Amino acid sequence: MRVRRHRQRTFLLVLVGLGALAVGVVGQFTHATRRPELLTVDARFSVRGPLPPPASVALVGVDAQSLTALGVRPPLPRRLHARAIDILRRDGATAIAYDFQFTQPTTAADDEKLIAAVGRADGVVLATTTTDERGRTTVLGGEPTLRELGAVAASTNYPPRTSRGGIIRRIPYEDLGLASFPVATARKATGNTPDSDRFAGDGAWIDFAGPAGTIPTISFSDLLAGKVPAEKIRGKVVVVGATDPILQDIHPASTGAGMPGPEIQANAIATILDDFPLREAGWWLTLALIAAAALLTPASALRLTGLRWLPVPLVLAIALPVGAQLAFDGGTIVPVVAPAVALLTAFLGTLAVAYAIDVRERRYLRGAFARFVPPQVVDQVVDQVGDELRLGGIRLESTVLFCDLRAFTSAAEHLAAEEVIELLNRYLGEMSDAILDHGGTVVSYMGDGIMAVFGAPLAQDDHADRALAAAHDMQGPCLERFNAWVSRRDGLAPFRMGIGICSGPVMSGNVGSTRRLEYTAVGDTTNTAARLQAMTKEQGVSVLVADSTREHLTAGDAGLREVGELTVRGRDAPLRAWTLDAA
Repeated sequence: MRVRRHRQRTFLLVLVGLGALAVGVVGQFTHATRRPELLTVDARFSVRGPLPPPASVALVGVDAQSLTALGVRPPLPRRLHARAIDILRRDGATAIAYDFQFTQPTTAADDEKLIAAVGRADGVVLATTTTDERGRTTVLGGEPTLRELGAVAASTNYPPRTSRGGIIRRIPYEDLGLASFPVATARKATGNTPDSDRFAGDGAWIDFAGPAGTIPTISFSDLLAGKVPAEKIRGKVVVVGATDPILQDIHPASTGAGMPGPEIQANAIATILDDFPLREAGWWLTLALIAAAALLTPASALRLTGLRWLPVPLVLAIALPVGAQLAFDGGTIVPVVAPAVALLTAFLGTLAVAYAIDVRERRYLRGAFARFVPPQVVDQVVDQVGDELRLGGIRLESTVLFCDLRAFTSAAEHLAAEEVIELLNRYLGEMSDAILDHGGTVVSYMGDGIMAVFGAPLAQDDHADRALAAAHDMQGPCLERFNAWVSRRDGLAPFRMGIGICSGPVMSGNVGSTRRLEYTAVGDTTNTAARLQAMTKEQGVSVLVADSTREHLTAGDAGLREVGELTVRGRDAPLRAWTLDAA
């Protein structure tokens, strides 16, 4: 029975683990958990906090101060942009990324000044959000003009796959048939084309330095007024764009809402120049995390019965986000949601198995053991049960009681089988109730004999007092009630009984095999109690109590009368024995 339950439990836990693994893998690799996963990445940015501004980029913004100082309204005259480009070239900018769109002509004079400034800078990246059906742009008149100027047009769009939920998180490699603005700028700054494999899938993760304002903004008007030291420009990629909210280039990003588009571009460019500090974990690491989350809880439940496995999912639930944050701080984005779903599935499944198998089994044990142990200690006994419901051996100071119904065998010879069983059950019921009422444990029934122990399987300081009180009730009120019942039966005379009691060390626990266990208490104390019971008839008393029991009494030995020293088989020295006054 136990082996079958163990196999059933193992089978169910294996199913739970495999099911949780399947749920996690499907959630991760079918992108069912993508949206909540992206939110956890945003949270990781928040926990990490702002980083020092990237040294490779500078940001020049057309802010509220600029509009006021220049006394202009959008769009700004192109001659002002021309002056800004000339200043940035003069001060040694590595590349100029101009996040303003010059797709339509304005005044001839202003347009010529801008075109001339772009040509002098040799390497300006110009923004666009539109192309024709063949991917051609009209920036500064089109591709021929741009090639002549040494400039390039790039898309500043962040398509839906890079900004799921409207939040910009990734860099596209290209869009509208053009290189993306960050990719084109990095190519201009370094002379090398970023590896397109880094942008596979939804694009490369932007390693935002922090929320809006983390990258300091140089006011466009200050740049034109000559108030910006050249060292703030020299050797850097400079992004120029609209940062005033009134110009409506504000977007939500991973680090929060309200980030100006040029600052997003600056973060993206710095990410490429710094060789993509944030990268997704490989598929093997992702699979390993999901497997650990799915399998560790049911695996622990295979070895730990009851609910002792509960700390395992608790530790995993703490370790998963902490580990993910530490990995993020180190530059690796590991999945959180799919492993969390697998962990939750494994926890609930394991809990269901524990309830269906372990809890049910422990309830059965509690009900069965309650027939042998007083109700007040049943729960404590069950709580001490170890693996496979084994109590295990333990050495305790206890009192063992044996009782026997005299002349039962000869009386039973004249009764039908049904009457014998009825008689026996009546007697055993009376005596067992007395034992249990005084906190004893009924170890076994041996025909009309009973073996009981006090102080095991749980220790009791007053075990001797309890045993003596039980013996008093057994040979007194209990026997009287039993004989009163017997007197109503034809042909049956009243019965007498013998009780032997001895105290001392006892080894209590389960004996038997894996297929059948039996609780018992063994040792010299048990043997002596059994032999004292057998000697009650020849001593002419109903109860014989070993001197060791008298010595263990906590409430005094009143009511005991000395019988004398008895020679007990199996003992070298005589045993001093006592009996109850009424016995």
